[in-house]
Amino acid sequence: MASSPKASSVMTTTPPPPARQLSSLSVARKMTLLATFCMAQFIDSFSISALFAATPPISADLNISDAVSVWTTSAYQLTFAAFLLTSGRLSDLYSPKYVFLVGAFLVSFTSLGCAFTRAQIPLFLLRGFMGVGAALNIPSAMQIIVRMFPTPHVQSRAVAAFAGCAGLGNVFGLIIGALLVSFASWPAVFYFITAVCFLMGSLVTVLLPFSRNHDNNTGSRLETFKRVDIVGVSLLTAALVLFVYAVTNGAAVGWSKAATLAPLVISIALGIGFFVCEAYTPEERAAVPLKMWKYENFTIIVILGLQPRMWWASVQLLYSWFYQDALGWSTIYTAIHFLPVGLVSVLFMAFTSSLQQRFRLKWVMLGGQALVLIGTILLVFGGSASRYWQFAFPGFFLGTAGTTIVFGTTNIALFAVTPPRIAATVGSILTASGQFGSAAGTAIITSIQTTVQQTHGGPDSFSGREAGLWFIVGMTAAETLSLLFFMKNVVAPSRDRTKAAPEAADVTVDAINIEKKVTEEKQTIEETVVADPTDYIE
Repeated sequence: MASSPKASSVMTTTPPPPARQLSSLSVARKMTLLATFCMAQFIDSFSISALFAATPPISADLNISDAVSVWTTSAYQLTFAAFLLTSGRLSDLYSPKYVFLVGAFLVSFTSLGCAFTRAQIPLFLLRGFMGVGAALNIPSAMQIIVRMFPTPHVQSRAVAAFAGCAGLGNVFGLIIGALLVSFASWPAVFYFITAVCFLMGSLVTVLLPFSRNHDNNTGSRLETFKRVDIVGVSLLTAALVLFVYAVTNGAAVGWSKAATLAPLVISIALGIGFFVCEAYTPEERAAVPLKMWKYENFTIIVILGLQPRMWWASVQLLYSWFYQDALGWSTIYTAIHFLPVGLVSVLFMAFTSSLQQRFRLKWVMLGGQALVLIGTILLVFGGSASRYWQFAFPGFFLGTAGTTIVFGTTNIALFAVTPPRIAATVGSILTASGQFGSAAGTAIITSIQTTVQQTHGGPDSFSGREAGLWFIVGMTAAETLSLLFFMKNVVAPSRDRTKAAPEAADVTVDAINIEKKVTEEKQTIEETVVADPTDYIE
């Protein structure tokens, strides 16, 4: 049969199933890509903790006050938290490879800009853009890892390695940052981030083939773009930024000033507007569908997710500045005194998995919360060099052990009560909760510290830091009581044998439906003359 001129002039390409394409890569290539993505997770946490060692010299060189210097970390954490949900949606609708590359190179080039800037406002803006890049990296890397390793037991090990690198980056960031500041200068921290992120982007460019989720392709670029939920995410981002700005500004100019009250009120209004917007947004387009909050234990787990990163960031911030500014310790000597945080975190990552398999998750988290509570109370009394071994060391040990247990168990508990098909979305929500807790928590605690020390001993006294630590004690106690009374008992998924078969059946059905949908799309492309070939040409 002769084809029409129009038909013969149109060339179409049939997109290969992306999951099969990635899983068929060689073992060496997949291992190299996995190591690259693990490094992305490491460097995203490193970009926060390394700044605890670099912030004092940065503040001195750029003449930044203690109340304002918190934005060297908060600007990064805020944009990181706010754009995680958008990043997950972009990775679902477009190519995760390109989402990751944009994130990696954005972090690299903005970090290079941070190394050269010598003014506080440009530094804070560049740190904010670094957070956007970091947010693009995590969900896209997770999606690629899951598709590269479709076999369940291999996939679980790959995901565990990826998640564990966040803790390692948080722990060793302070130590590496201290080494770079001590033996070079604070711009060396940003040079290090620049080099690592550029290497990551280069490796992914060369080793990872193009891939896209064709089962999420709506066929219309406008419809695809609408599913990103730009309005909802913009409301959430603005609310988070204004809230932390108000808290930070309160210590600098006063809580009764319009410059503090106005952004605080606007942030609350925008937060309410976000939830109203999500209520009227179709579920497939909403960044955070309201039905999420109806899952058992979902709300209390997300609230508990605020604490671990906040505790790590706040304790490191309060004590690292005290050791350097008040006691005159060098950055490397300060980092050595934080070694218990690193060693205990690594040890308890493995120990937590054993606890989750032996006990119900509620009681595992309650045990972790109790350790955090005891450890933080000990840290309240560690405000001198002579009290390090008596109070600070055991406080670091117990607090780190508890937060590691809570951090690891909240992830398992969340996935135990939500369907597997929305794992990426709920994972992004929990990660965003942790980052927001870290950003808002450090801002609140810094505000408490600066307010108290104005009338109780000045910046070199421990009184302001002591007040900040008591705030952490109160927050931990409130979360512990909420956990005790409001969370229902759940077990780790591998222990709940009654649900194992139905969940496995659901996963199988989902896989069959996706494969069927891809096959039907291929047949449609092959049998139909396409009017606009750009819809299918990749």
